[in-house]
Amino acid sequence: MSIKRTSEAEWKGSISDGSGEIKLGSGAFEGKYSFNSRFGDDTKATNPEELIAAAHAGCFSMAFSLILGKSGFTPDKIETKATVHIEKQGEGFAIPKIELVTEAKIPNISEDEFQQIAKAAKENCPVSKVLAAAEITLDATLKKAEAAG
Repeated sequence: MSIKRTSEAEWKGSISDGSGEIKLGSGAFEGKYSFNSRFGDDTKATNPEELIAAAHAGCFSMAFSLILGKSGFTPDKIETKATVHIEKQGEGFAIPKIELVTEAKIPNISEDEFQQIAKAAKENCPVSKVLAAAEITLDATLKKAEAAG
């Protein structure tokens, strides 16, 4: 089975003065992007790296839930933040590193099982696989469930 997902981007003008729009195929998001939103301080528009981070955080969280389920655990909550680093390298730019930071509340799991499953999720998430040219780090924290009271 092959599933296809699409998005579109349009750019107008020069690299430094131009701007563009990005649209997800689902229609769930449409936004502006520019040189300044990518390499500067414009926080009112998006950029490709922010969209990569969102995709990676979402994919990892789903993969983590899948592997937890196959191991007999049901998470109460998984929260993941992905940070994509973009750096000048030579005449262009590269993404050398992506940091995944996840916190999860999972009943009845040991710290060792938690860490092993989190690592497996990082290694097997399809987005991690496609982004494997970058170093991908993982900081996983198991949050303790509150006592019933």
